[in-house]
Amino acid sequence: MVLSHLEKLRPGQRVHLMGICGTAMASLAGLLKDKGLIVTGSDQNPYPPMSTQLEQLGIEVMRGYRPENLSAKPDLVIVGNVISKSNPEAIELLKQDLPYTSLPKALGEWIIEDRESLVVSGTHGKTTTTSLLAWVAEGLGLEPGFLIGGIPKNFSKSFQNPKGTHFIIEGDEYDTAFFDKVPKFTHYKPKHVILTSIEFDHADIYADLAAVKAAFRRLVELIPAHGTLLYNANDPSILELLQYAQVQRKKSYGSREWSVKSDYSFQVLKNNEEGSWFSVFRATQSLGEFFTPMNGNYNMMNATAVIGLADQLGWSMDSVRASLASFQGVRRRQEIIGEPRGITVIEDFAHHPTAVRETIQAIQKKYAGRKVFSVFEPRSATSRRRIFQKDYLEAFRESQETLIAEAYDATKIESADRFSAQELVTELVLAGKDAQSFSGADAIVAYLGKVAKPQDVILIMSNGGFDGIYQKLLHRLQEPVIEVLSS
Repeated sequence: MVLSHLEKLRPGQRVHLMGICGTAMASLAGLLKDKGLIVTGSDQNPYPPMSTQLEQLGIEVMRGYRPENLSAKPDLVIVGNVISKSNPEAIELLKQDLPYTSLPKALGEWIIEDRESLVVSGTHGKTTTTSLLAWVAEGLGLEPGFLIGGIPKNFSKSFQNPKGTHFIIEGDEYDTAFFDKVPKFTHYKPKHVILTSIEFDHADIYADLAAVKAAFRRLVELIPAHGTLLYNANDPSILELLQYAQVQRKKSYGSREWSVKSDYSFQVLKNNEEGSWFSVFRATQSLGEFFTPMNGNYNMMNATAVIGLADQLGWSMDSVRASLASFQGVRRRQEIIGEPRGITVIEDFAHHPTAVRETIQAIQKKYAGRKVFSVFEPRSATSRRRIFQKDYLEAFRESQETLIAEAYDATKIESADRFSAQELVTELVLAGKDAQSFSGADAIVAYLGKVAKPQDVILIMSNGGFDGIYQKLLHRLQEPVIEVLSS
């Protein structure tokens, strides 16, 4: 039976999560275990970092969705949005008439409750911005709770139960569950919101940009009059939605280089391999200089949003500055995973064309003077479709060398609608760019093992496991190079 109102579970009761290796689901699993519940879960294809986090927490993950996964008769089942009504485990759930609910509803009623809910939402930058906001709040001694769609290195886990009055959460626009077709953030009781951007994404559930904007309209309408909205001043889709917001405290943020004036703005001072130095202004008043180990203008945008919200909430700017400087980043976001033979290998979650473009620019700027290989796996529901075929051409136009894998599991998409790696490569080559397509991870590893040299940089972008390319490549690059000399 789907629960419209959730009674609090008691320590020792059993909760089963279907789709437990999703970033938010794995985080909720940790929150519930931390509250003394017995937590199990199932997933089709567990992969790091969430599978590793669950293993470290001692949470059992049943591989594959099967009716027998529910044989222990859990007191509650939480159904992830990856689960369809035709899923064999979901069929068994409905057959047994076990109590069930969704992740967002459980979070809203059991974890967020009546706390100050700080929600970071938008198409891009949610995970990094949420992580940074949580670290700033932690540095202030607020003892916040948080749930993040990634693992911040400062905390080494993606969740924390609140001891104080604040809960910080990544507000995803993806739908809640097969029985609750509303955006996740609808259940998060948003009071203070950072809205980073609105672009078309999630082509599997949204028909077009208008549908995406309708989802975010719900978010701005939910912010109470006494709350706060910090929004990207240069995003036209966000500007369209401001008329629907009842919140009185609406503040914009952006770069001082834009012609559009914003309430909070940043000015770049210096960028190098150590990070970024920048100044932030409230209108014309300087809030001082800041440093972050992160690179790229979009990361300074993220930091400026956090600084602006902190300023609106009356938080100590000196403490904010110290937290920014000590922020270690997020797993799978421009993360250096190894430097075999002096070759820097970087992992990133980028998959939307805008994120891909910005990530490439940031890495090539950070490692100026070094060769950068940009490796990409089209894996998300949207990137595997033709809808962004032309956008990816622009995303990779400035890449020094581009390596594109064939789209993941593309056979599930009609051939006329599929993204074509070969077509993209052809257009890049015609534009005078160095680009190749590959059948998969093994072929890319074999190629890079032959051509990558010390001081080169390899940027790998995927929102999934990419067939284990990360460890395969590190292993291959550690092998000695044997040069064959002609006689």
